[in-house]
Amino acid sequence: MSKNKKAMVVTAATLATTVFLSGCGLFGGEDTKKIDPPQDVTLMENGDAVNEKVTTETNETGKEAVESSIQTELYLIDKNGYVVSQTMELPKKEGVAQQALEYLVANGPVEQILPNGFRAVLPADTQMTVNIKNGTATVDFSKEFATYKKEDEKRILQAVTWTLTQFDSVDKVKLQLNGTPLEAMPVNGTPIGGDLSRADGINVDNSDVVDITNTKAVTVYYIGGEEGAYYYVPVTKRVSNDQNDTITAIVNELVEGPAYASNLLSDFQSSVKLLDEPKIDDGKVTLNFNESIFGSLEEKMVSEHLLNSLVLSMTEQEGVNSVALTVNGKADVLSESGEKLAEPVTRPEKVNTGSF
Repeated sequence: MSKNKKAMVVTAATLATTVFLSGCGLFGGEDTKKIDPPQDVTLMENGDAVNEKVTTETNETGKEAVESSIQTELYLIDKNGYVVSQTMELPKKEGVAQQALEYLVANGPVEQILPNGFRAVLPADTQMTVNIKNGTATVDFSKEFATYKKEDEKRILQAVTWTLTQFDSVDKVKLQLNGTPLEAMPVNGTPIGGDLSRADGINVDNSDVVDITNTKAVTVYYIGGEEGAYYYVPVTKRVSNDQNDTITAIVNELVEGPAYASNLLSDFQSSVKLLDEPKIDDGKVTLNFNESIFGSLEEKMVSEHLLNSLVLSMTEQEGVNSVALTVNGKADVLSESGEKLAEPVTRPEKVNTGSF
């Protein structure tokens, strides 16, 4: 088995329960439908667009009572210790950013909806307030925050940062403990150094790095979980500063695959290569691959997991909103379901939407 663990993960049927790609659609064309129930887009007071699902029930008086929920990404810890987004239906309420953090607390409301193999991030009984101003979310934790295990320290930093920065109004995060700004984490002393952002990385893998000072960070998405319950795991890796083309560097990392001992998977064959330099135009990146991108040379189709990992990884880059694929310069690429990828593929509004 190669380093990228070619188990050739189960694709179409399994994928439909775990994640979808929206925008112009994973399969191209105007009539592509999401697998989730129909949703309305609502703007919260802070200007964030959130997915709202409205349901109606009949109460004791015979009148319809309207309840609504909001799809929110919660960054939790999986059984292998990775910080992974899981999209949950949370009750609609004011202060969606603070609510998201409240659902990261052990023995809190998240315990009723935790996917199998996942656990909460913050210590039990932790309370917090969240104040968002000028793109920065300042989080003030109660004293219970300082009772976590030291091995979870970096995971907590990543989970809090990535959970909050899913909202359009938040680019950076500041942490406080009982009103006092934190310059380092309270248990194991991890430096914070002011603002936290997604640029600090997640599930950082420096295993192959000799000289970190001559590298830059890129975040790529590999496949975690197991058959019937796959999900996408962001991993921040270091690539040489000599690689001026970051897009090509990301493709190379996806082809190289995760560290062998990581328990993660990749659906890229080791022979996959870009035939031309990537082209970026108005937020769209066009990638021209050789035929190794096909999961099946006979059917000439691109696997759903490969496509999802590629699009999620590319759209982590600032200024990249969609991905167009060509093979040997031709745009007649088929998805695993047999649909033509006639339009660029955009990032999903929410990631890992299945329940396991």
